[in-house]
Amino acid sequence: MKTLSIDVRPAEPQDARAISEAHRQSWQNAYAGLIPHKALTKMMERRGETWWRKATRGPATVLVVEVAGTIAGYATVGLNRARALPQEGEIYEIYLRPEYQGIGLGHMLFGEARRLLKSLGCSGMVVWCLEDSGGASQFFRSNGGVDAVEGIEDFDEVRLKKLGFIWK
Repeated sequence: MKTLSIDVRPAEPQDARAISEAHRQSWQNAYAGLIPHKALTKMMERRGETWWRKATRGPATVLVVEVAGTIAGYATVGLNRARALPQEGEIYEIYLRPEYQGIGLGHMLFGEARRLLKSLGCSGMVVWCLEDSGGASQFFRSNGGVDAVEGIEDFDEVRLKKLGFIWK
């Protein structure tokens, strides 16, 4: 009988290529049809292997979820960027490759990201997602988030509403 290993850990520079691929696949899956094609393509192209290698050394923490040696997804966490909100921590991004969605890995990665922020002394947390991204909204609600704030993101002259989910 084989044992399948699943691990959530801090990303390392050598993970950059796999994170870049997870980013591209997950963003294409999540945002095709929501964000205009040209803007989405530009955003994905900016986040290549070199960008992710630098990100693993940057001020934000990048976590990866690894399944049997394959990077299935990632989360980036750090201090809250919305100074008007009292929550001190923020999950900037949390994404899984499409083939790894729906099996509990997102909840596992999300839980580790929350624990990390708490261990850093952050009181409360915020996560933003596009309002029209129903899967993301449902995920954050199922993890206890309350959509308490709103904002706007601009993508090549298209303005999309975003929701800020908070945890106290």
